[in-house]
Amino acid sequence: MVILDVLEQRDPQQRQLEQLAQLQAQVAYARKNTDYFANSLANCADIATLDDLQKLPLVRKSDLMDLQKPDAPFAGMNAVPMSELKNLFLSPGPIAEPMGRQENEHRLARAMAAAGINANDRVLNCFSYHHTPAGLMFEGGATKIGCSVYPGGAGMRDDQIKAIQAFKLNTYVGTPDFLKLIIEKAEETGENLTSITKGLVSGGPFFPQLKDFYQSHNVAIKECYATADLGLIAYQDDDTGLVIDEDVIVEIVTPGTGNVVADGQVGEVVVTLLTNKVYPLIRFATGDLSMILPNDHSAKRTNKRLKGWLGRADQTCKVKGMFVHPKQIAEIIAAHSEIQKARFIVDAVDGQDTAILQVELAINISDKTMAKIAETVKNITKISAKVEPFKVGQLPNDGIIIEDCRSYE
Repeated sequence: MVILDVLEQRDPQQRQLEQLAQLQAQVAYARKNTDYFANSLANCADIATLDDLQKLPLVRKSDLMDLQKPDAPFAGMNAVPMSELKNLFLSPGPIAEPMGRQENEHRLARAMAAAGINANDRVLNCFSYHHTPAGLMFEGGATKIGCSVYPGGAGMRDDQIKAIQAFKLNTYVGTPDFLKLIIEKAEETGENLTSITKGLVSGGPFFPQLKDFYQSHNVAIKECYATADLGLIAYQDDDTGLVIDEDVIVEIVTPGTGNVVADGQVGEVVVTLLTNKVYPLIRFATGDLSMILPNDHSAKRTNKRLKGWLGRADQTCKVKGMFVHPKQIAEIIAAHSEIQKARFIVDAVDGQDTAILQVELAINISDKTMAKIAETVKNITKISAKVEPFKVGQLPNDGIIIEDCRSYE
């Protein structure tokens, strides 16, 4: 087993004491250096124990778009001025995210080390380098470890195959399903990609059929749970579940509240960053569902573990590594007067995400107009989706705007 540092094997009581000191310092720092937390935490008592964290207000990811509009770009949550930022990003929503100049700022090196990635590896990074931070987040982790990185980005399977062969790349990082597409494309053309032997995936569900596919191709893949706002939250090692990162505190709360549930109960994932001095998010409610597993005293890493991603507390959905929000579907409807109602359907075929926008139309429209609707979907969500027309009244009247039909068993 490879560990990144001794933090991963701390005595749990030592971890609690050290994280309490970090939390107290981070709360004080956020109050002093950000407009948002100076206001939201102004009347909160000081932190005396880790349990006091749940007395602080939540920051909901689902509210970020509305918070950022009147106080652009970061709703006053950035602790450093724009001049000290390395990169600026605009993820689907749109939601603005900052990146500072700290090495391995999003802490992905820890997940990479647990996946067996080391300084001798040559990494194909298939996360997007455009508009969203994932590509640079994972490159930062690889650079910390000492890997060479090919910035492949998303799409362009033929070019990815050429890069793998030219540089004998042996490690993949990207969304769970894209490496399968690359391998299948290579098999169609008789190309040899056996140099790829390991990888780390994130940004979407890692379905059992995908795990079976990679195992059958002798590629050892681990997964991690990370977001554009928070960086690494938890990661897979050789034991059960996903190990919580050492530089965050994770709470599981009853959805819609800040009330912490008991270990073993499913609830919403809430994360507090302990070391990020650029974007010091405190009690950030992700909208994701998970649970904390019972302690496994035989595990080599001593931190608590999450079950993994168990769905969404709201109707926001991640498709092909991108979040789709109900508000975006409303934007699509507003852009086309012909649409009376819409329903965004997400499914998976052979472990690969598919998307369909079902639309109720007041009038018959041409294929050209249907194509324009599909173009609007891609422009707003950054995802290609098939558009299916329905007559008014044919879609279910159940309040669901985004329906996730994928099976996570």
